Amino acid sequence: MNELTAEQTEGLREALRKLQSDLEQLLRSTRESTQPVDLDEPIGRLTRMDAIQQQKVSAANRRTHDIRLQQVKQALAAMNNDRYGLCRRCEDPIGFPRLEARPESPYCLDCQNEVDRKHGLS
Repeated sequence: MNELTAEQTEGLREALRKLQSDLEQLLRSTRESTQPVDLDEPIGRLTRMDAIQQQKVSAANRRTHDIRLQQVKQALAAMNNDRYGLCRRCEDPIGFPRLEARPESPYCLDCQNEVDRKHGLS
């Protein structure tokens, strides 16, 4: 677990477990908000359009939370395989400050920037 002390690793493990629990709870509590809008419900056209828009926003947020949950699970698995803290692209160590800010980070900052540029996010 390159360059991370045992204390840092344990703190990150706890942060990942808490984040996993929080994300799972969030996904459970927002499940209903992504259900299709009933078009037969007697509400106004604008209210229906607002409800459909809100459903789409909720669905997008849930996808984002689900992706993050999967990253958290992968990070916890990487801890069990002594691969946590290594970038998945270049295999260089991911700095502790980055892991402290986002413990599920799969990439070092340089590789993350490259991935973001490739996907038009920067």
